[in-house]
Order: sequence, then C-alpha cells, then structure tokens
Amino acid sequence: MSLTVKTPAFTEGHPIPVAHTEDGDDRSPGLTWTAPPKGTAGFCLIVDDPDAPGEEPWVHWILANIPVSLLALPAGFHEGLLPADAPPGLIQGKNSWGTNGYRGPAPPSGHGTHHYHFKLYALDARLNIAEGIGKHDLLEMLSGHVLARGELVGTYRRD
Repeated sequence: MSLTVKTPAFTEGHPIPVAHTEDGDDRSPGLTWTAPPKGTAGFCLIVDDPDAPGEEPWVHWILANIPVSLLALPAGFHEGLLPADAPPGLIQGKNSWGTNGYRGPAPPSGHGTHHYHFKLYALDARLNIAEGIGKHDLLEMLSGHVLARGELVGTYRRD
C-alpha cells in the first residue's frame, strides 16, 4: 500500500518556496498524508537530497515516533526546535549538518536543480528511537516494519 503525501507549500515536482529553505526562514513545510493501512502504529519521515555532491544523499530532516492518530504535521519545525503545537513524543534525528531537526534546501550555487524527497513510512510498531538517530540506523530499525510508504518531491536551485 502507498501513502499520498502533500503540502500546501508546493506541488509534486515543483519548487519549494524560499521560506522553507536556508535562503528564507529555514522552517519545514506543513505536510498531510492519506490514512495508513490497518495495523499502523506510527510514522517516520526522512527528507533527503540525492542530487547533493557526495556519495550519500544529503539528509535534511528525520522525524520519528509520529503518532498514528496524526495525518498531518504543522509547518514550522526547524533545527533543534519543535513548534508549540507539535504532538508529544516526536523524535528529531540527525541531519547531514550534524544537528537535530529540519534544515531546508541549500544546494551549492550553480549546481543545478536539486530534488528533495519527503519520504513517509507507516510502521507496524512504535520503535525505541533515541533523539539524534542517523538515517542509516533508522533505516535498519525500519527493516521489516514498513506497512506503507509515501513520497513527495520538491525542487530547489541556486543560480
């Protein structure tokens, strides 16, 4: 089964507004998604940029322990901080800057258009995840627990 992930900030495959990038307020866009399959215990979100220079996609955000009762996240998460209306129990993981929380698009100038993948996973169990978890460790923990997945892709470029 797949999940449909959307945001009011941009449409699939289109540019992410400057407000959600390092060139703006560097705050996450709000997200919504479709109902998960029966047996879902919670969600995890990974946002990364496979167009970044380097061997691995650049991680912009990891958010885990999203309650199954939520089908949306408010806008406004940013590095190390959660908005006042964020649900309790959320865990922010380590991004490629080495800090916890959301960091928006910041591609090198003149590097062309980058694609930012907002990947949402519906899980069959609530995982014991510590604050600051990295992408590779999280993906290992997700193995065998993913019931459904959804993805939204936005773009950004600096000339």
